[in-house]
Amino acid sequence: MDIRHLKAFLAVFEERNITAAAQRLFISQPTLSVTIKQLEQELGAALFLRQPRGVEVSDEARVLYPQARRMVAEAEALSRLFRARENRAPLVLGVEGDIADSQIEAFVRLAHQGLPNLLLTLQEGCVGDARLAVEELCCEDELFLPLWEEPYVMALPAAHAMARDEGRGWLPIEDWITCPQHVSHQRLMALYGRSPEAVAGHAGSLKQAMHMVAAGVGVAMLPLSLARGRPGVVTRALHLPAPSRRVGLCYAAQALELPTLRGLHEYFLTHRPAPLAAAATG
Repeated sequence: MDIRHLKAFLAVFEERNITAAAQRLFISQPTLSVTIKQLEQELGAALFLRQPRGVEVSDEARVLYPQARRMVAEAEALSRLFRARENRAPLVLGVEGDIADSQIEAFVRLAHQGLPNLLLTLQEGCVGDARLAVEELCCEDELFLPLWEEPYVMALPAAHAMARDEGRGWLPIEDWITCPQHVSHQRLMALYGRSPEAVAGHAGSLKQAMHMVAAGVGVAMLPLSLARGRPGVVTRALHLPAPSRRVGLCYAAQALELPTLRGLHEYFLTHRPAPLAAAATG
């Protein structure tokens, strides 16, 4: 017994007519009759009794009917599942380490809105068909599609003196946390001052600097998306013009030959993520 036998049985049971059932299944009447006969032989039971104007169902057929419906429905659902996988649009996206969780989630949400059949694989680092990264990390032969532009803000422990005065007075900062190996370091050096005593610690990444701020070690200049809403951390916008960064997609020109990336690229050209709000305190 296979699904073909059960579908034939269901058609005859519901139509109560061999000719109508054959038309429903797009097969010949003799072929349907042979299929029903094979099922009856396998079950050892007569399922239909021929009548001048159709067929009459047996008690055995009434017992079989709900089970056959369930088995056919399960088989069709399984088939749809695997066909859907074949029709998915695959994309492997690398995510650089200092991208905020909120930006990753916003990107994934928009990507699935643009391509509902997207089969997305997220990986960490410089891998994949494209990367979610800051513009400075794009290679010379890569293109960049900006999605967000955000300022750097001052991130302070909640107990810090400058956090408590709500920015009314600007005190000399003697506890900077810097990221000497980060691409942003050169642009931020002018804000730190020249005194080596003004540095309270070093971090290997902006996210690590964020942890140090939250632990009360000192003050760091961080992108708004990383600092905003962090428990125990207060953000302050600088009175001086602050550096900013752009976050978006880094990709090789030939990568746009991939249908998935090309479709996603076209979608983001007309559906940019919402801009980040101004820096909040607290």
